[in-house]
Amino acid sequence: MNKFEYLVPQTLDEAVSMYDAHGDQAAYIAGGTDIVVKMKEYKISPGYIISLKHVLPRSEPQRDRETGELTLAASVTHRMIENSALIKNEYPILHDAIGNIGSVQIRNVATIGGNLVNAVPSADGVIPLIALDAGVNIYGAKGKRSLALVHFFTGPGQNVLEKGEILVDIVIPPQLPHTGSAYHKFGRRKAMELPMLGVGVLLSLEERTRRCARARVCLGVAAPTPFRALGAERFLVGKKIDDAVLQEAGTIAAEESQVRDSIRGVAWYRREMVAVLVRRMGQKCLERIKTTSEKA
Repeated sequence: MNKFEYLVPQTLDEAVSMYDAHGDQAAYIAGGTDIVVKMKEYKISPGYIISLKHVLPRSEPQRDRETGELTLAASVTHRMIENSALIKNEYPILHDAIGNIGSVQIRNVATIGGNLVNAVPSADGVIPLIALDAGVNIYGAKGKRSLALVHFFTGPGQNVLEKGEILVDIVIPPQLPHTGSAYHKFGRRKAMELPMLGVGVLLSLEERTRRCARARVCLGVAAPTPFRALGAERFLVGKKIDDAVLQEAGTIAAEESQVRDSIRGVAWYRREMVAVLVRRMGQKCLERIKTTSEKA
């Protein structure tokens, strides 16, 4: 690892100003679980590391009582999300994913913002947030801007952040009633391994007819960027959800995927597993809706 100067700004504006002053020699650090590894492997060699420790508050997940929106500070750790009763009870798809990221030691340090900014197709935290229709707030020299998370990624390891911009927080809109959601990380091992596939499904049912009012089918490691299988979603909406419907939705999602051969799995197998896992996660959504209704 090359030598570097460690800078500790106290405000967003100060952090952005520091980055602007040092240009391509600067890099931000939050949890550091990814950037430090890259520095040790000499994949990057910044001369200035700008800490976001005092810039971004490391607060617990918070839901606005008036709007119903859930806000995740970009600096919140995976462990804080994993241990949140609010997340576990009301956003189970996110809880499913976060608990499978790395080890407890890593989750104690790694941040959700870092997971997003790295923009790797295998990032477990991304798929649930896309399924939940999350948006992100970004701050830079030009001020603040917001966009839907699904549009944040532009390619493997690439995102829309301009030089010096900081991902500030993630905002999840209020969920419809009678909603269930589930995520599955598919790989050879359950932990400490990148997924061969990441599959997230969210279903909202109409109270009277029990037909599907909203569907989200989101896939990771199935294309250059995480994406929604829009054809599968359109197929589900308006239908009474049963095993046959979920199986067809899985087949459609598999056809929409852009899986490829890699060291972790061949394309034909991944495509088949997309179909299988979309059906299974859809079934889990229905189970969770039923459980929630029985508790009400």
